[in-house]
Amino acid sequence: WGATPISATTSASGPAGSSVVGTMIEPPLDFDATTYRSLYPDLAHLDDRLIRAHYERHGKAEGRRAHTLASRIEFAQLLSAERTLEIGPFTRPLLSGPEVLYADIYSTEQLQEIAPKLGLDAAGVPTIRWVISPGDLGVIDEKFDAILSGHVIEHQPNLVGHLSQVSGLLNDGGRYLVLVPDYRYSFDHFMKASTISEVLDAHVRKLAMHDPRSLIASRLLLAHNDAARHWGGDHGDVNVNPAFPEHDRTTRLKLAVNQAAHMPETLVNEHAWFFTADTFAEIMSDLLALELIDLQVERLYPAMRNTLEFWAILRKK
Repeated sequence: WGATPISATTSASGPAGSSVVGTMIEPPLDFDATTYRSLYPDLAHLDDRLIRAHYERHGKAEGRRAHTLASRIEFAQLLSAERTLEIGPFTRPLLSGPEVLYADIYSTEQLQEIAPKLGLDAAGVPTIRWVISPGDLGVIDEKFDAILSGHVIEHQPNLVGHLSQVSGLLNDGGRYLVLVPDYRYSFDHFMKASTISEVLDAHVRKLAMHDPRSLIASRLLLAHNDAARHWGGDHGDVNVNPAFPEHDRTTRLKLAVNQAAHMPETLVNEHAWFFTADTFAEIMSDLLALELIDLQVERLYPAMRNTLEFWAILRKK
């Protein structure tokens, strides 16, 4: 993503439309009629009721922005808490500063070794304080006012377990800020949206590693990762996996079965969940109602046109 790290100890004017509450910037509304009108003059004649209806019926699907946050950088800037944990920073942490600590499934040295192989700058890897197991934050022994993760939550084999552990690391009233792929605009385009049944199944089975079906699906149905092309309706060929361009469907399935059966290390880093902003909110609402989690969606910023992620703020009750 090439994001510029943001100091979590600098404050505190924040993006337009936000205000400072203690050390945390109060997040702007996820729908603001004034902002929506100013960004889209064709809607300036609509009153508040009609302009909200336009957004719900048309604007959201069109990727129109209805809030004051213009970028993922501004979203991350909402964090000015004194104690912050960033999970999964790799080479591009969204936050920096003496009060920001990092956790990843790989150590600093391992990330520095992996980065050049992926065309990334190893110099961007921060110091990893805690090396965590996939789906397990149990080694982290401190508490935080806020936690941030970018493209992490969809990797968790047990979503309920992950959210419960995050809650345990947050002080009362703390926030979990997540940047999450909207599967429709990413390489997950050919997948199906995850359901509450699947989330609860993983919870009941207490999954600690990825289910083989996650790996099999990624070998079978991966799309390209160009968000603008997806927004424009070009999703590529469902029968061609860009990661395995020379492999036909049968060869990819054989590869997946062999890896799942005989190479458990390949089950470390798959996508387990596929969300849109709306399906994410519905699943979170169900989990809260079931009292399986105590994190409530405070703000939800859907994917904007030609981007592939939505942003959510979860607050500990």
